[in-house]
Amino acid sequence: MEKTEGARTDRLGLLLGQFDHAREMAQVRLTGLGDEEYLWEPVPGCWSIRRRGEAVTPRAFGPGEWVLDLGAADIPASEYAEVARQAADGMTVAKIADDWSVSVERVEQILARTGAPEPDATPITTIAWRLGHLHFQFAGAWEWTFGERRQDPKLMVDFAPSAALTLDRFWAVIDRWRESVATVTEKQLDTVGFSQYPYSNDRDYPYVGVLSSTSLEFIHHMAEIALLRDLWRARFTTDG
Repeated sequence: MEKTEGARTDRLGLLLGQFDHAREMAQVRLTGLGDEEYLWEPVPGCWSIRRRGEAVTPRAFGPGEWVLDLGAADIPASEYAEVARQAADGMTVAKIADDWSVSVERVEQILARTGAPEPDATPITTIAWRLGHLHFQFAGAWEWTFGERRQDPKLMVDFAPSAALTLDRFWAVIDRWRESVATVTEKQLDTVGFSQYPYSNDRDYPYVGVLSSTSLEFIHHMAEIALLRDLWRARFTTDG
């Protein structure tokens, strides 16, 4: 990779540079997204957005006619190591359970297990679900870091079956979050609890770590969306 003259090498600069690159790639990959593809369910049992009353999951949420599927609360196997770190850092089992919205017994079970965890039997999610998931998380992250820290993130996004409308709203939320992050000071980067986002343990970590995790969340979901777009295209061109 060529060296860019004048590129920032401070912590915030590196994180913003990574995010900006990921955002640019994502916006290109999402060009031309249509409604049918946006809502496409490649296999039975997908999670998606659905009309209220038609949701297939027990904790689907949203303020309007359309809601985002969400299953019973649990801790995915990919986060078992994080639970162990929380316990090693001195968090009580009750506090960990509260952070993950699970029972104390479930946390104790995870902490007591040995060996590598079995892979999760996680549902396949649609492009609509993945965009909706990112949308409410970034809306909530802004509200609980730079806003009034009052609104429930699960009630902040009016999910819609229109891909074009969703993307217009989504990029506006992303850009507002990015503009606010660019103003963060070195002291704030090191401040534990600078983010008070309620559906995570953000408040227990310096904000620089929260930003790194936020960027990772954006990147990995956008990579999944890109793959779904490839599969959608291949479904019309593959013999069989």
